[in-house]
Amino acid sequence: MKFDLNRYLLDDIENKDHPSDFEATKEYSILILRLPYIKGDEVRVVSYAFLIKDKVYIFDRKTQEFEVLGDFLDLHRFLDVRVDKILAKINKFHIQIAKMEDDLYEDVIDKSFANEWLKLKKDLVLIERLMGHALIAFERFLKFYKSEVDNFEFKDLKEHFERAYRFTKTAIEKLDYLYEFYRAKQDEKMNKIMFVLTLLSGIFLPLTLVTGFFGMNTGGLPLTDDPYGTLKAVIIAFALDIPIFLILWKMMKS
Repeated sequence: MKFDLNRYLLDDIENKDHPSDFEATKEYSILILRLPYIKGDEVRVVSYAFLIKDKVYIFDRKTQEFEVLGDFLDLHRFLDVRVDKILAKINKFHIQIAKMEDDLYEDVIDKSFANEWLKLKKDLVLIERLMGHALIAFERFLKFYKSEVDNFEFKDLKEHFERAYRFTKTAIEKLDYLYEFYRAKQDEKMNKIMFVLTLLSGIFLPLTLVTGFFGMNTGGLPLTDDPYGTLKAVIIAFALDIPIFLILWKMMKS
């Protein structure tokens, strides 16, 4: 079914990347909702365009024409099913984040944590952006058609939009907290590794110094003619290590 539409509005309708919006004229109104479509572990984007005149029509992107959807209750049913699926997926995201949080507290950090965190963050940020824009457009639609849709069904649908947006923001905040905690634990591990390396370097520094000194190919080196020269050199090296051990021990106690 074809309609004589404003050229600019028609361009917006045909553009599947156009953000969610609501525009009204004297003859008709256009509601564009760009929503997340979640299939398995993949979050995609799908754009729905509705023309509201004597009835509610939905734009078919394959035929590039409008098809009859029905009345406002049919529009409600169409959107309600899709928003409920979005809420269900967001709930699964929350469960996944809770599992990651438990693993961090129990110090059971999987090597794929960073990749898993990045994918979750990417998907949730996309859902938040889409639901935020869709909520604004849907509120404008409800305000314009207040007398026609001022009922429990559409109020409930609006609450679902708000809940999806709110739950997504909460999930993103939890993810950010988890990443800070994860980085703190990684930094702690790195500090321990650096401390061990510093400890080893401090222990072997006097030994390296003594070895280098007595290994010089120059005349007049002490202990060269002493039958116990090697033993005395080892004793000197370990004696020089005593202050290093004392310093490291104080560092460990502080």
